[in-house]
Amino acid sequence: MKLLNILLLNMFLILTIICCSDDDDDDYDDSAFLIRDASVQGAADDEILKSYLETHFYNYDDFNQSPGDYSISIKLDTIEGSNSNKIPLINFVEEKEIPIRQDGVDIPQKLYYIVIREGKGSTPYNVDSTFVSYKGQLTNGFIFDQRDVPIWFDLAKVVKGFRMGITSLKSGTFDINSNGTYDFSNYGQGLFFIPSALGYYNNSVGGIPEYSPLIFSVNFYTLSTTDHDSDGLDSYMEDIDEDGDPLNDDSDQDGAPNLYDPDDDNDGVFTINELDKNGDGIIDDSDGDGTPDYLDPNISN
Repeated sequence: MKLLNILLLNMFLILTIICCSDDDDDDYDDSAFLIRDASVQGAADDEILKSYLETHFYNYDDFNQSPGDYSISIKLDTIEGSNSNKIPLINFVEEKEIPIRQDGVDIPQKLYYIVIREGKGSTPYNVDSTFVSYKGQLTNGFIFDQRDVPIWFDLAKVVKGFRMGITSLKSGTFDINSNGTYDFSNYGQGLFFIPSALGYYNNSVGGIPEYSPLIFSVNFYTLSTTDHDSDGLDSYMEDIDEDGDPLNDDSDQDGAPNLYDPDDDNDGVFTINELDKNGDGIIDDSDGDGTPDYLDPNISN
């Protein structure tokens, strides 16, 4: 019994030392668990992207010499050596300020983009489904994802920088071959240079380190307008505050954005059954208070 008591006492002392160790230990860095301030990180990312844009170019000569040749793909390279006379990307870019919300505050982030071929079809909304091929890389040249065979992308589920960037392009046209395959032409091609807050930010994903700016080269072939919750409203129409981003609209504050919520006002009646009850093609506002019935919890018939 005495030996058991001694062993228990020693275990208690060891646990006490471990649990009460100095929080200032040099081996412990609590900053690793803190999410960086988006305004500070945005400024740092902007410097990284501008440096890249000033020191790299794309194969604009190929596109200028063969404007109708859609077999040409976008290529990026460094301005040095035999390429020292090339025009830098910075001379071609346009930019958009896109806010992200952190701690209840909207913080603008700068997205750079280049429209290489605009396309001749329709401009997508940023929550549509798009048929694209693409290459994603880091500023150090590491390719983290590439799709040469086109794939459907639900823009509501991709990083914000990509879905906002692709609205600068238009879809193309296509011919159906006798074997059922498609040949696309006249489609949009472009480059997006995305700060980390419009990408994966503090997450490390698929070989992408946290706080990494992203670069995408994109071919945009065609689109399908979406109604994610099948409520009779195309998803882009569920941007209630008209800020250009339907994903941050949640009228009934139930945690589901309106574009995923079949009952937008949480009154027990599905949106699709409140939109146009009299079938006149106009969204109903029964009490004339300026709030459509499908967003008005006081109207549930």
